[in-house]
Amino acid sequence: MRVHIGGDHAAYDLLGELVTFLEQEGHEVTNHGPHAYDAEDDYPVFVLRAAEAVAADPTSLGVVLGGSGNGEQMAANKVKGIRAALCYSVELATLAREHNNAQVISIGARMTAVEEAKVMVAAFLATPFSGAPRHQRRIDLVAAYERDGTLPPVP
Repeated sequence: MRVHIGGDHAAYDLLGELVTFLEQEGHEVTNHGPHAYDAEDDYPVFVLRAAEAVAADPTSLGVVLGGSGNGEQMAANKVKGIRAALCYSVELATLAREHNNAQVISIGARMTAVEEAKVMVAAFLATPFSGAPRHQRRIDLVAAYERDGTLPPVP
């Protein structure tokens, strides 16, 4: 699978660990950076590129990383069509794919051990969207709002 990854200085070491892990697992990885440690870098520079690459290639998935993962998830979600999920457990990573068809996982490097991050990313990449009508309906409601501001009807 093609995987796009990006982060910031707070996740620089984790990014390197995950790139190596993913390549060893046979994935085609595009590292959007950072490619050198810079304590003053800005996560949107790298995260937005990773999320845009996923949006441009619907058969790929993405991983975004930061200190907490919060800002990175928010930035990735600004890319039209992207559903990014902040995850801190394997269960959340799995549910993000099964229920929300998330294309991007966000992880906080300061909150997550390297081995746990590897397990979460592996689960995220291996889990398909369930396709259940109730989950698709919810995704469609959010997509309509994103597309043209249509609010879902109140029941």
